[in-house]
Amino acid sequence: MSNPTDDAFSVESVYAELLGRAPENKIEPRMEPMRRAMDILGEPNKAYPIIHVTGTNGKTSTARMIESLLGVHDLRTGRYSSPHLSKVTERIAIDGEPVDDATFVRIWDEIRPYLQIVDDELSANGENRLTYFEAVTILAFAVFADAPVDVAIIEVGLGGITDATNVGDGAVSVITPISLDHTDLLGDTTELIAQEKAGIIKPGGFLISAMQPADAAQVLLEKARELDVPFRFEGVEFGVESRTVAVGGQQLTLQGLADRYTDIFLPLHGAHQAQNAALALAALEAFLGGGERPLSVELVRDGFANATSPGRLEAIRTAPTVLLDAGHNPDGIRVSAEAIKESFGFSKLVLVVGILREKDAAAMLYQLREQYGDLVEDIALTQSNSPRAIPAGELADMAIDAGFREEDLFMTEKLDDALEWAIGRAEATDDFGGGVLVTGSITLVGEARTLLGGK
Repeated sequence: MSNPTDDAFSVESVYAELLGRAPENKIEPRMEPMRRAMDILGEPNKAYPIIHVTGTNGKTSTARMIESLLGVHDLRTGRYSSPHLSKVTERIAIDGEPVDDATFVRIWDEIRPYLQIVDDELSANGENRLTYFEAVTILAFAVFADAPVDVAIIEVGLGGITDATNVGDGAVSVITPISLDHTDLLGDTTELIAQEKAGIIKPGGFLISAMQPADAAQVLLEKARELDVPFRFEGVEFGVESRTVAVGGQQLTLQGLADRYTDIFLPLHGAHQAQNAALALAALEAFLGGGERPLSVELVRDGFANATSPGRLEAIRTAPTVLLDAGHNPDGIRVSAEAIKESFGFSKLVLVVGILREKDAAAMLYQLREQYGDLVEDIALTQSNSPRAIPAGELADMAIDAGFREEDLFMTEKLDDALEWAIGRAEATDDFGGGVLVTGSITLVGEARTLLGGK
């Protein structure tokens, strides 16, 4: 290991060590190694109450809003989310900020020998050692126990039943909208996907669910009843009563579990973020008062006003406006398109698109074409540095198949070239109403955010 006082280098060396494990998309459908690691480490997963968040879209934004609402109630928070945009420490946040480099390295050094025990046992049994995601998840639980935090908001990596985070038992389980994604791993219907995600509902917990497809809602309902867990669904017991577009976001009235909350400013765009806000509010009411005690409307307003969600319809620069959006499945692209058309007065939009191999790229490109129509004339096809990125040339062929005209395409393997071309095209719009949208994968958005100077 490098010198722990050399923080930046130390974080990089720990990250390199983590990357040497099975990659993030090679998630093992198993729980025993995580349970073994928690046991050896003294069960850091039981050192604080947990709000556990799963779903297909909106997990990170919802988790960040819950974190912000808890913060204004003077509770020390830990938040675990994935993937990161720029730096691995973003995944493990204390009080809304990435864990500091020194703590990240110190805790890793402390738990490393114990992880080696688990690795050795797995190898002796002919199994793969702890994966990248399992190792980072163990690190997060240990960091939160060390802090210590009053409450941890834990975002599922994939699915639920056998996700590494599921060694944590949620006092509240939050399920954001379920749609088709990772169908090769989770199933090809929303019912099958819901069965995976229902795995985070635990005895003694409380289920808060977004509005769901009927088959998915039935699965969640049956699981909650089986475990005798109270449940509340958006559109039945809580939800968005009204919303209007406002400068820099939207103004909301939310019906919570215990009260109605008015005049809430949310500095995030789109109906989907209003829905995430309703989920976050209900989760907090469930956590703090069993869903029966109203919260201070002033604190709720402060919590939402402080909410941020980097890389989710984030305006990273102006003149022309450049938006970064981590929409990485067809449904994510659809809701972002609705929000852009509602909140931004673009006369022309230039797309910068890069997609990872395991995603339904054809459906995503088709959705981009359908949603933006004549608003999009130019599209740059590119790729992130991820080894899982679809090569730009291959993506360009898929874009033509999706209905984009070959003469409107710009293809480059280099993201900086794609950004420069797209910004130039947007600047050339006659009425100065041009904008740029960078989308398709979180890795692409993270790299664009770094290139464009995002904090």
